Amino acid sequence: MIDRDRLAALHAEEEQRFVDLHPRSAELAADARGSLLAGVPMPWMTRWPGAFPLFVDRAEGGGFTDVDGIEYVDLCLGDTGSMTGHCLPAVAEAVRERTERGITTMLPSTDATWVAQELARRFGVPLWQMAMTATDANRFVLRFARHLTGRPRVAVMDWCYHGTVDETLGVLEHGRAGDRVVPRPGALGPQVDVAVTTAVVPFNDLDALDRRLAEGDVACLLMEPALTNIGIVLPEDGYLAGVREITRQHGVLLVNDETHTICAGPGGATAAWGLDPDFVVMGKPIGGGIPVAAYGMTEEVADRLTGPMLGHEIDVAGVGGTLTGSALAMAAVRATLSTALRQEDFDVAIPLAERFTDGISAVIAEHDLPWHVQRLGCRAEYWFCPPPSTGAEAAAAVDEELDAFMHLWTVNRGVLLAPFHNMSLFSQFHGTADVDRHTEVFADAVAALLG
Repeated sequence: MIDRDRLAALHAEEEQRFVDLHPRSAELAADARGSLLAGVPMPWMTRWPGAFPLFVDRAEGGGFTDVDGIEYVDLCLGDTGSMTGHCLPAVAEAVRERTERGITTMLPSTDATWVAQELARRFGVPLWQMAMTATDANRFVLRFARHLTGRPRVAVMDWCYHGTVDETLGVLEHGRAGDRVVPRPGALGPQVDVAVTTAVVPFNDLDALDRRLAEGDVACLLMEPALTNIGIVLPEDGYLAGVREITRQHGVLLVNDETHTICAGPGGATAAWGLDPDFVVMGKPIGGGIPVAAYGMTEEVADRLTGPMLGHEIDVAGVGGTLTGSALAMAAVRATLSTALRQEDFDVAIPLAERFTDGISAVIAEHDLPWHVQRLGCRAEYWFCPPPSTGAEAAAAVDEELDAFMHLWTVNRGVLLAPFHNMSLFSQFHGTADVDRHTEVFADAVAALLG
C-alpha cells in the first residue's frame, strides 16, 4: 500500500532535515571519524538514523538534550540499559559515595549480599552470581550447563539474540534436504562452525523442540520467554509450559534470559508468568546505567556447582572477570533496585505502553493498514505486517526502507526510538504527553506516506 517512490523522496527530505537540524553533532561526528573506527565507540552505533549519530549533552528521566539544544522524548532508553530512566538520583549518590571509599578490591561487599537476596525475591531462584554484561552471564551459564550435563551443544531459538555469545549466533536455513544450522547473517569471523556447538529450533514450535532435544546432545536451552531482539514475538498459549515439560523430559537445563523481558514486571516474565527455569540471566537495566549483570540458579543446580566453585583452579575456569562484582557495581545495583524497576514503577510504565498501543492501533485502523502493534509489559512496537509467531517470520517481515524512514521522521521531530525495529520502552519518568507526542508524529508520518 506504500508508494516506494514517494517513500524514497520523503526519506531524502528527512535526511536533509536531519543534517540541517544538527550542525554541532555533524562537527563532532566528523572529528570522531579521525580516531574511532566508523566514527563510533561501538559498531552498532552506526545503526542510528541520519547521516551521523546524535551527540547528547544531557540525559535525565525520560528524555535528553543533544549538543544542538534539541530536546527529545527518549523511547529507546539505551536499548533497555536506562530502562529505569536516566540519571537516577539514588544511583548517582551511591556511585559518588562508593568512589570515595574504594571501587574494586576483588573482595565481596555487603551490597552484593543485598543484591542477591533482592534478585532471589524478585525472580524466585535462590542463588546468584554476578557478571559485567548479560553476554558474560550467558557465557558462564552455558559453561556450567555443559559441565553439569556432560553434553556438548546448547539450544537457542531461531533468530533470538543473546549478546555476543558465539554459540547463540546461529539460525536455521531451510533447504530441500531439511533445515540446517548456519551463522546468523552479519556474524563476523565465527570461531567454529556454529552447527558444531548449537541446535536451533523455531519459537512457538513444541514438536520441533521435542524432536531436537530427543537427540540427547543438548546441555541447555537458552531462550527469551518472549522474543524481543527480532521484534516482540509473544509465546502462544501453553507454549512455555510445554517448553518446561520437554526440557525436563530430556534432561536439558532451561535458561531464561530476562535482560529485555524484565519489561514484563519486577521479576521479568519468570515471575509475571509463573515460569520455573533452572537459570535466570539478568542484564543491563539493574545497574541504572552502570555495566553489570547477574545470573541465578535453583538450589539443585547450585548444590551441584558448589564443588567446582571451590576448586583451586576456578580462576581459569572461563568464568569470572576481575572487575565483576565490584563494590561500585553492587552499590549501583542496590540503589537501582531500591528505587526503580519496582511494582510501583511498572504501574506507571505499563499503562503508558498500553496507551501507546491503543494510539498507534487507532491510526492503523483509520487508514485500514495491514499493520500491527505488539506489546510486552512496558515495551511496545509496531510491525508493518500481521504479528509473526516465530523469529524467522519476524526476520522475513522486516521492511528496512519503512523502518529507516520512520526512525528518521520521528527523531527529526524530537522522539527517539530504539535503533532496531520500531520499539519503544517506557519508564516511570514518562507521561501521557510523551506517548501522545509519538502518536501524533506517527500519524503525521502515515499521512505523509499515503499522500
